Amino acid sequence: MLKVKELRPELQEILNANMDDVKQRRKAREVFKDIQLNIDHVLFKTKYDGLKTKESYEVNSKGVEIFTKSWLPESGSPKAVICFCHGYGDTCTFFFEGIARRFASSGYAVLAMDFPGFGLSEGLHGYIPSFDGLVDNVIEHYSKIKENPELRDLPRFLMGQSMGGAVAIKMHLKQPEFWNGAVLVAPMCKIADDVVPPWPVKTFLIGIAKVLPKYKLVPQKDLGDMAFRDPKKKPLTSYNVIAYKDRPRLGTAVELLNTTQDIENQLEKITLPMLILHGKADIVTDPSVSKTLYEKARSSDKKLNLYEGCCHALLEGETDDIILSVFNDIISWLDEHSAAK
Repeated sequence: MLKVKELRPELQEILNANMDDVKQRRKAREVFKDIQLNIDHVLFKTKYDGLKTKESYEVNSKGVEIFTKSWLPESGSPKAVICFCHGYGDTCTFFFEGIARRFASSGYAVLAMDFPGFGLSEGLHGYIPSFDGLVDNVIEHYSKIKENPELRDLPRFLMGQSMGGAVAIKMHLKQPEFWNGAVLVAPMCKIADDVVPPWPVKTFLIGIAKVLPKYKLVPQKDLGDMAFRDPKKKPLTSYNVIAYKDRPRLGTAVELLNTTQDIENQLEKITLPMLILHGKADIVTDPSVSKTLYEKARSSDKKLNLYEGCCHALLEGETDDIILSVFNDIISWLDEHSAAK
């Protein structure tokens, strides 16, 4: 049960509904979206004019209804396209709304989607039956850029946060010539030891997952609390009302573990230009593996930014000055690589 301070009883009742049902997630988002955009956070303090946004639901080739959103500059051609891949349990709404507006106001077309089973897209909440299947769903959606006359000739960049970083890497490995670069924010190339259960427990859970993949039995600490460093911002994670905050489902946990192992074994195959950003104090995903990614990737154009004392949520959970500094680092890199293309 999610508790947000000072809510009327009828609003709290909406949050208490079973979010496994996408209808309840969509209802909660509709009720809370204006509240979210008015919280005291640097992402929402700047008002951006001159942007055109579009939300839609699209049924993919597997018959799953996917939530998508785009943010574009209202006038002029965008510098490039940014395709966003969100993190575990997350959504391309709420915090990413503020992130996308900042990129769009800097001249970029931003495209985003909720993965099946997450946010406003159909599917059992928090369940990933196949990580490769999820990646194929994302590729199917973002490959539609080629059909859009406004965007098809622009440079294309992936942006992946946390688990979305793993999605972006897998997309590049499957489409090595399609993307012009990637921005990886605290990418999930390895799950930090503080998050993974002890070996005997992990072995037991992997066995159970073969029989009960949808069960929520994996022990987990509060990832929101672990990801945010600024104490003033930690309570704001409660307003991410459609994020998956329950215990991980067994099948999902196994897929994430297998994916990180697979990526670790394929780092040398990564060739695209990339900017990797990671907090040195991140205890959700392992910053040392971002360093290994930087060292082992065959990309001739790569950059690693490690932020002293920072945690997992570099664009949401740090102090305002650090968040703005990370934005500047990303936009400078994108500007340089968009002009080069």
